[in-house]
Amino acid sequence: MIDDIALFIHIVQYRGLAAAAEHLQLPAATVTRRLQRLEARIGSQLIHRSARQFNLTQEGEIYFQAYADLVQQFESTSRLLSTEQHQLSGQLKVLAPTNISLGLLQPTWSAFIKAYPDIHLELQLNNATEDVINTQADIAIRIGPQSDSLLYQKRLGTIRTIIVAAPKYLSSQGEPSNLDNLHQHRIIGVNNLSTWRLKNRETQQQVDMHPKNTTTVNDIRFASQLVCDAVGIALLPISEVKDELNKGSLQQILFPWSGPTRDIFAVWPSGKLLSAKAKCLRDFMEIYFSQDPILQGEGISQ
Repeated sequence: MIDDIALFIHIVQYRGLAAAAEHLQLPAATVTRRLQRLEARIGSQLIHRSARQFNLTQEGEIYFQAYADLVQQFESTSRLLSTEQHQLSGQLKVLAPTNISLGLLQPTWSAFIKAYPDIHLELQLNNATEDVINTQADIAIRIGPQSDSLLYQKRLGTIRTIIVAAPKYLSSQGEPSNLDNLHQHRIIGVNNLSTWRLKNRETQQQVDMHPKNTTTVNDIRFASQLVCDAVGIALLPISEVKDELNKGSLQQILFPWSGPTRDIFAVWPSGKLLSAKAKCLRDFMEIYFSQDPILQGEGISQ
């Protein structure tokens, strides 16, 4: 019925059914049928039928005065939203984890800013999980699937976790030859990796371990720094230690065992249309992830 009311307003504004049909690119018969349907629903004739002149009935005048401004406001808002939904310019508010954004994803942010200079990227970094809806963010990057049913999410990539230690630590404490030997070593634990769900990538054997931590922290980057300082052994995402592995200040141990994968998701509110800017960022990151072996769950060559 709302669509038929809007059609009636257009008929009045264009002073006739034929003119309204031409403007709206609708068959004249469709316009006539929908006007008749509206009149039948409200039980009143709205327009005097005459080939020579266009006049509203008393009921038609009342209807037009009641709805004309509302229809105009609705259509103006719809046009504005449609424009914003398709423009690759303006503000784009994004939430993302600090550690991975400052490390592995930093080149992605720079590349996106250079590729789309008209998009004003408002990037809010925080290792705590901020509420995407309450912060009115357009989109967020999250580690792990989100349980909130009010969110849409799309997996972009995955990162393996591996067991690492500093050569200095291993030279003084010895390198564990099997998983059981880990109980004899100092373990640096991270709160969100309390269970070591390990998998042998050659035999596919799986083992759950609950190591007794000698140090526990709530920040993965800080844990990797402690490992570099030869404080102990840790299970960490490759994304956090790839530079140290390449430089030789850390090394992977107990290969081919590796820990649980950490999936990376793009997340946005289910009740909000994803704008062209947000879609652009999501697709840009998906392509970037597909080109990086580490972000596809692969490791660093042994």
